[in-house]
Amino acid sequence: MASERVYSSQNTRQLDETQSAFHRSQTLSYRNGYPLPLRPSVGIGQEPLLSEQLTQQDINKLSFERPDIAYATNDQPQYEVFIPAHVALDKKILRFNAYFLEEILYSPEEEHRVRPVIIYYYLEDDSMCIIEPTVENSGIPQGKRLKRQRFPNNERGEHYHWKDLNLGMDLEVYGVKYHITQCDPFTKEFMESEGIVLNEPEPMPEDPYSRRCNKPNLELSHTTTSTFDKLYQFLHMDRKVLRFYASWVKFDAVYRDTWPVIIYYYLVDDTVEIREVHERNSGRDPFPLVVRRQRIPKKLKSEIFPSCVMEVSKEHVEEYYSPKDLQLGQTVKLLSHHFFLHNCDGFTKDYYKKNYPDMDMKAVEIPKTEDKKKKEIPPYNGFGSLEDSLQNCLSLIPEPPKVNVVKRLENDHKVLRYTAQLDSPYAKDEGRRFILSYHLSNNMISIFEKPTRNSGIIGGKFLEKTRVPKPGSTVDNPEFYSPADFAIGATVDVFSHRFLLTNADHYVLKYLESISSQIPSQTLDSLREKLGVEMARNKPVEQNATLKNFSIAAFFCQLVHIVPCHQRRFLAPVEQNGKQAKPAR
Repeated sequence: MASERVYSSQNTRQLDETQSAFHRSQTLSYRNGYPLPLRPSVGIGQEPLLSEQLTQQDINKLSFERPDIAYATNDQPQYEVFIPAHVALDKKILRFNAYFLEEILYSPEEEHRVRPVIIYYYLEDDSMCIIEPTVENSGIPQGKRLKRQRFPNNERGEHYHWKDLNLGMDLEVYGVKYHITQCDPFTKEFMESEGIVLNEPEPMPEDPYSRRCNKPNLELSHTTTSTFDKLYQFLHMDRKVLRFYASWVKFDAVYRDTWPVIIYYYLVDDTVEIREVHERNSGRDPFPLVVRRQRIPKKLKSEIFPSCVMEVSKEHVEEYYSPKDLQLGQTVKLLSHHFFLHNCDGFTKDYYKKNYPDMDMKAVEIPKTEDKKKKEIPPYNGFGSLEDSLQNCLSLIPEPPKVNVVKRLENDHKVLRYTAQLDSPYAKDEGRRFILSYHLSNNMISIFEKPTRNSGIIGGKFLEKTRVPKPGSTVDNPEFYSPADFAIGATVDVFSHRFLLTNADHYVLKYLESISSQIPSQTLDSLREKLGVEMARNKPVEQNATLKNFSIAAFFCQLVHIVPCHQRRFLAPVEQNGKQAKPAR
């Protein structure tokens, strides 16, 4: 009946089995080198298209035909917000308590053991995992029994679902039956909200082996031959360590030295370990161990012992060191080395308070050693600045001295300029004019001398930027000049050269008035008197005052041979080539 087979699609039609051509008509062609689309005239297998069978009248009728049903524009469908399962059920886990029975073969004392487990069910992807709580020193590999996965339910390939879980049921996974006994409150609330009635919780059965260990049988009990039960010591004293802070005292006929160490006493096997506390720049190698972990003999037997034997066996030892032999404030001799115990940690104090109440475990203050001598700075040799020379004494590879970056940025290009004369007993120094500049960014002073024709003295830079100490200050702790020391008429001693300040720039007065709390009033009054600030406030501006105000600016301009236009008529005429020059206009 293959001829009657019908295929359903968007447009259901019956195939013609006699048709042999199934190719599609070409819809792309090239004309003059350009690709042009073509509208197909026939369908697959040269079948006529429905659009080609319609006339133009039928097409117009279908285009302009209006539907008889009118839909309201306000009736919009309301859709619920879709939340995927991995978002709605994220971090939501069902927890069940269960157990399984492990059969014990070839043992007359027990037939099985009860091993509790925890079953986690992840609602996000319906996966499960089984974890067995670890029991210390059990000797059984515990932890994760089955990693997170979907557990198979039957041979048909179905998996367990949370609807299949309930209290009191057996969950069989890979041949092991887990009996579910209890669940947590979240699991109970979730199952009841989904309409599942949980059974009554069951108590966890007691393990026969644990019951037999907790309640030993008198018939099977026996007395150990040793004086001390090592198994009890291993089970109860494991990972319990006494820690003492001590000083390794080393002395001989020449000197005596102490070095901090830490002594560890392991209660599980009565072994002792000594570690060195390394200190920086001590000059010693940071070797961690002083004595490896071992039992240290306290008293040897009185038999003759050959000195050539390097190791001491148990047969030759009469007594080993125990916790009662370690007392704070006393010196202990361990392997021919003396250690002074001065402190211990909190666990050690509690252990001694519980087991040895008669021993007083109070910390002992260590006598402080003499302080090391401070590094002596050699005296300044005069080469370079004081800060640069100091860096050679502080480190092997000298670094540049630290500067106040904020001050340098705020006061960059801020300079206080003063005019000065050289106070010299020589007649040839009369009439020499200088510009003393104080740089606020680094508190340095530079001096410039104006060149004078036919004076025989080369002008220019007299002193490059440097910090100038005051006379009388020491070399190791110098006191440098500051703007508060530069008053009009004051004398500045610059490396055995005395300069008399005669005038200043207007910016100097403006700046010092902004920090008037740090400047003496005598300095401010001398500047105001010299610059004529008080006269300008009380009297009208006259030509003489104008000349006085422009005198400093004109002097600076003459240094660089620049004369502003508004000041040329106030400058005195200059003789050139023996003739008197006309005043500039």
